[in-house]
Amino acid sequence: MNQEIADQVLIQVKTRYLAEHPAAKADKYAFAYDIDIHNQGSDTVQLINRYWLITNANGEKTEVHGSGVVGEQPILKPGGSFQYTSGAVLETPVGTMEGYYEMKLDNGHLFKVPIPIFRLAVPNSIN
Repeated sequence: MNQEIADQVLIQVKTRYLAEHPAAKADKYAFAYDIDIHNQGSDTVQLINRYWLITNANGEKTEVHGSGVVGEQPILKPGGSFQYTSGAVLETPVGTMEGYYEMKLDNGHLFKVPIPIFRLAVPNSIN
């Protein structure tokens, strides 16, 4: 049942390189990512926790766990959505992020919604 519900939560990601970010002065690469979460199901869900696995081009991995997103634990009613922007700083001009959101149904059942892998890349750094 939980997989069926997870499949009804759509995650869309857009990324962008932040060339003017102060990290650039420290030979690092800053990226923003915009996330749209859409509840296409018939159950109300709440985003409780997040997990990210960030991998840079050298294969170095960083795990990020936390409560909610951008200080919120949004509730998404059927047909509802939530958008937010966050960021990551990498040691390399290319990397990836992937992870999941832990969500909760009204009845208290927890389930995970996977966030497919997406790329962070400085423009023109890869073909």
